[in-house]
Amino acid sequence: MFESMLVAAASLAISAAAYAAGPEIVKGPSKDAECFKPLAAETKFFQWPKKEGPYRIALANGFIGNTWRIQMIQTAKAYAALPEVKAKLKEFKVVSTGDDVAAQIAAVDNFINSGYDAIVVNAQNPTAFKPVIKRANAAGVVLVAFDNTLDTDEAINVNVDQKGLGELWGNWLVKNVPDNKGKLLEVRGVTGTSVDRDRHEGIQEVLKKSGGNWETVEVVGRWDDGTAQKVVADAIAVHKKFDGVSVQGGSTGTIRAMIDAKHPFVPVGGETENGFRKLCAEYSKDGLKCTSAGTGPAQVAVAIKTAIAALEGEVVPQSITLPLSIVEDPNFKDGESYYSKETDNFFVGNSFPTCGINFSAQEIMGQTKADQ
Repeated sequence: MFESMLVAAASLAISAAAYAAGPEIVKGPSKDAECFKPLAAETKFFQWPKKEGPYRIALANGFIGNTWRIQMIQTAKAYAALPEVKAKLKEFKVVSTGDDVAAQIAAVDNFINSGYDAIVVNAQNPTAFKPVIKRANAAGVVLVAFDNTLDTDEAINVNVDQKGLGELWGNWLVKNVPDNKGKLLEVRGVTGTSVDRDRHEGIQEVLKKSGGNWETVEVVGRWDDGTAQKVVADAIAVHKKFDGVSVQGGSTGTIRAMIDAKHPFVPVGGETENGFRKLCAEYSKDGLKCTSAGTGPAQVAVAIKTAIAALEGEVVPQSITLPLSIVEDPNFKDGESYYSKETDNFFVGNSFPTCGINFSAQEIMGQTKADQ
């Protein structure tokens, strides 16, 4: 009897040690290959030892001062409330820590120390989390970054091609601004994040490769309509006229600032806000030529789905790529690419059918944005 207990204890210790070592690198593909699509052919695959549920999962968000982040938190709660997901969760916790990178890292550390099974994070800084990743692996905690991901191949990243999105906007301007030259307004996002960096690099590389004569004026809109509207209004007051605009987020506010200033409509590359797409459709005949592209806040649901799959012992790619939602002039259609009866602040394209994720505006807006 005593020997049996020793063998069982040793077996548990070995199992715990194996789990705490972090993921094993294995061969793909994933069981759910349509949803968990690797970023590139060389992307490696992870597998954690299976852990019995139900699970304690936390969302550690940083910045929350725009509608995308608010809708993201609401979407996370809506996903966690689905009966088939709720059955796998013992607890789902949400915190937002603002712009303070140290505060976000402290929140992740607190979840690790509190025994959570997995943590999904929208990171305020792409390089500051390397020590946290090691601590998560040592504790057997699955860490999944999404949207603003991490510059590492040691944690799971879930994202669209953010640099490719910047390239799409850059190509739209090169294609639609006459004579391959002009003064462009670039409305950037939250400083220090990987999304802002990657989108900016994508735009600027395309402009440089075009061989055109471009001057870019940069303002910081923080992916927020109110902030973007103010900084764009200020930029127009100073520079008088722009030949094209790219806006990472706060696209509706950007167009409203142009309308208020009576600025001539020019080609604009913007995000997927419902209000932006409404305006693109309404003013297309007046010269507002738009491409609207991006990714809905339902990225967070894919991140949670990935975390659960990893905890259940499934093989998952280290870097998962998701499709962009793209609509270009003149293809803006009410009821398909935008919704005239819905709020301007709703982000369209908030579904990932290959992952079985498709929420209505009502399902999302019924959730609160508060921490829980």
